[in-house]
Amino acid sequence: MDTRYEARIQRTLDHIEEHLSGPLSVECLAEVACFSAFHFHRVFQTMVGDAVMEYVRKRRLARAAYQIAYTEQKLIDIAFDNGFGSPENFSRAFKKVFERTPLDYRKQGIRPPNYPQVNVLDRKFNPYLGGIRMDYALRTKPGFKLIGYELKTSCKEGQNHRDIPLFWQKYMQEGLGQHIPNRVHAGVPVELGICVDFDLESGDLTYIIGMEATSFEDVPTNMVCREFPEANYAVFTTPKVKEDHFVASIQTTWQTIFSEWFPHSGYEHAGSAEFEWYDERSHANLHELVEMDIYIPIKAKLAE
Repeated sequence: MDTRYEARIQRTLDHIEEHLSGPLSVECLAEVACFSAFHFHRVFQTMVGDAVMEYVRKRRLARAAYQIAYTEQKLIDIAFDNGFGSPENFSRAFKKVFERTPLDYRKQGIRPPNYPQVNVLDRKFNPYLGGIRMDYALRTKPGFKLIGYELKTSCKEGQNHRDIPLFWQKYMQEGLGQHIPNRVHAGVPVELGICVDFDLESGDLTYIIGMEATSFEDVPTNMVCREFPEANYAVFTTPKVKEDHFVASIQTTWQTIFSEWFPHSGYEHAGSAEFEWYDERSHANLHELVEMDIYIPIKAKLAE
């Protein structure tokens, strides 16, 4: 069996295509790829560009549109044939993507192309062992308390990549960090951007900007308090760049961790909270070139 990450993800893409009519879940597809569910979710999203179930939904709707246009099948049969539990759910999802109901789509005589499935084997990936080697450190971080501000966002259509930079912009412009009480780190703030509450089916998540705290006493009502247990992390430092390239540098590093480092690392994602660590190195008023750390919770890779 080919154990390359690209081959594993391609197996799941092929499996999805062959089972669009039946039940599909992150857990069952992770088994096809021989990954744990959370690690599969992160690798799939990195390689394919969509959260797992968002991709499934798109493939079902693409096939449904083709069937509506080129066959005489009843719309209710097309709905069930593409894994929708009811005509109402099908019509709602179809209209959201195609801006018209399935019936209107057929009446208007629209003729879509037969959109092919994604093929990650056709893409060019930078081979980790023969290309850029990522420097990292393995660290055990003790449990910690966090006080901060939260944002509800989603991996769908890369929404998180738009929402989170805007959230940071608001946080910085309004000086929200100044109001966080009970800080562990004195002097230059040490801020964490932490992803929690992942929903593997919907792609929804919560992103918190906050600081480590000594206690949860006297916390303003517009802030959130979260506690995180001790965990093992692989820690990656982004390349030093000018401030206007910082966001792109961070996003590229995230991409590279999952597409190039993990496949040959001997580790997989542990499924707990991952976070970004911004300290004095991240402040453009202190340094011409800025950098930050990315903490990924890890565990030994499952036996194959």
